[in-house]
Order: sequence, then structure tokens, then C-alpha cells
Amino acid sequence: MVPLIVVLLLALLLFGAGFALKALWYVAVAVLVIWLLGFVLRSAGAGGKRGRWYRW
Repeated sequence: MVPLIVVLLLALLLFGAGFALKALWYVAVAVLVIWLLGFVLRSAGAGGKRGRWYRW
């Protein structure tokens, strides 16, 4: 009985870790796309020079 519970808990843990890692990959891709869009679509600053699209 104990080995069955251990195997089920291990499967649940691995499933949860896999889901979390997949979700983190989606978040990373979304941030990369937003960063690239901001880099490409940044507005021109004073003197026609392109400025930074972020404030930090």
C-alpha cells in the first residue's frame, strides 16, 4: 500500500512540476514578444533620435 501511495505522490509531483515549467515557458515567450515589440515600435525622441521605450 505504501509503495502505491509513494508512486502516486511522485506522479502528482512530476505532473505539477511539468505544468509549472510549461506555464513558465509561455510566460517567458510572452515577455520576449512584448520586449521585441517595444524595441521595434519605440517612438522617436528629440532630434529624430530613437529613445528608449522603457523608463529605467
